[in-house]
Amino acid sequence: MPLFSCPRTTSWGIGDIGDLEAMTAWLAAAGQRVLQLLPINEMAPGQQSPYSAISSMAIDPIFIDVATIPEFAASGGEASLSHDDRARLDRARRSPAIDYGVVRQLKRQVLRSAFERFVEAEWHRGTSRATALQAFTAEQAWWINDYAVFRAVHAAEGERPWTEWPARLRDHDEAAVADARRNLSHDVLFDQYVQWIAHEQWQQARRRTNGVALFGDLPFMVDGDSADVWARQHHFHLDVSLGAPPDAFSATGQNWGMPVYRWDVIARDDFGWLRDRARRHRDLYDGYRIDHLVGFYRTYGWPKEGKAFFTPDNEPDQLALGERVVSIFRDSGAEVIAEDLGVVPDFVRESLARLGVPGFKVFRWERQWHTEGQPYTDPLAYPPVSVATSGTHDTETLAVWWESAPAHDRREVARLAAVERVTSNATDLSTAPFNPAVRDALLEALVESGSDLALFPVQDVFGWLERVNEPATINGRNWTFRLPWPVDRLRDVPEASERQSTLHEWSAKHGRI
Repeated sequence: MPLFSCPRTTSWGIGDIGDLEAMTAWLAAAGQRVLQLLPINEMAPGQQSPYSAISSMAIDPIFIDVATIPEFAASGGEASLSHDDRARLDRARRSPAIDYGVVRQLKRQVLRSAFERFVEAEWHRGTSRATALQAFTAEQAWWINDYAVFRAVHAAEGERPWTEWPARLRDHDEAAVADARRNLSHDVLFDQYVQWIAHEQWQQARRRTNGVALFGDLPFMVDGDSADVWARQHHFHLDVSLGAPPDAFSATGQNWGMPVYRWDVIARDDFGWLRDRARRHRDLYDGYRIDHLVGFYRTYGWPKEGKAFFTPDNEPDQLALGERVVSIFRDSGAEVIAEDLGVVPDFVRESLARLGVPGFKVFRWERQWHTEGQPYTDPLAYPPVSVATSGTHDTETLAVWWESAPAHDRREVARLAAVERVTSNATDLSTAPFNPAVRDALLEALVESGSDLALFPVQDVFGWLERVNEPATINGRNWTFRLPWPVDRLRDVPEASERQSTLHEWSAKHGRI
């Protein structure tokens, strides 16, 4: 579930770091071990996709629990907001979907006000809080130095992309960057302060997860207009756009508008940036999903002119690259799983198996595609080193898939041993519309699967229709999904209590607790 989807009653219209404790309490009582989140990296200005980030390291300020910032509390908290701002906050809280524009503007306004109070009351006086911020920036200098200057200049330039900045700054000239650091020192400190607040809250949240492991998501790439690309321009083909070939999500392929790795240059740098990203994700999470795993073996690029291509362009080099990169992630010290969906060559999945990294088994796509009738693979036969799931944030929900599935497919699913075992043949799924019995038969079959880890999108647990994202589309609905109830009220919702009890029952019955 995305962090943005699970606000409390008092949250500011979006799930934030402070909401993790309540959400994991519900999950722990449901017998669950893992909460898998979407990326929490700072999104590019005007964006609401967590996969379009302005930094691969920074936590998005939109996820800060502003109510608990000491400087904001000292100024009066919510009561210090203007009448109009309180009205906007109330509307954001009551909205059935996330209003990113309002939430971001309100939180940034509070963060700036809190920072100015911090500078006056703490920074200039050299207090313990000032010392704590200094210690944080020194410890995180390996990423925050470039990030804070980039963010300050970006704001000073009216949020124009770095490719449109004055030449010396655009080219990351060391002297020009040093000048910007001095000239914009107040704003640089602001961005460091914001990341320090996010860090402190995140570390506190990690200590209050009720025994539930937090898993993150390491995006394949960040936005071209990002601190990472600006500081490492020679590592990327800036005139080639990252994408994916035609697959189940898009018949024409996907063009994501992000630069493509120059793998030869990155290799000469000993994959330094990817090592940094692995380090950062290890520090933030107990484990993480490697997004678009196949791209680390062979990256698909769309040039401005000419045909799309893979880099590297041959299988031996692709295999060597992928195994090198996956080993960097696997050896980071966090538990790693790999999103190996879409057009994935057999040699990539064979490589994952050799490396002992679990790939995804999305039930609807696990079929014997080269056998007559293309029968489904029984979940009981999934290998232990894999992740069983009913879908991802990019797929249509289980409910929508079942309703659109051909009658032949429904019959084949109903005959699977895993499904028959959990229904005891008491329910004929082959002709049933999507209902609680169908939902639970499909989910429990995956809980009983051979996979060591089973992950379910929260929509599928409840049987809802709403999806998080529709790939290859840009619209206002993507990435705005919210739970229909505040997470601190789940215990009072009969439907949520029933789901909690059922998940716990399945987990105990099938040895997953």
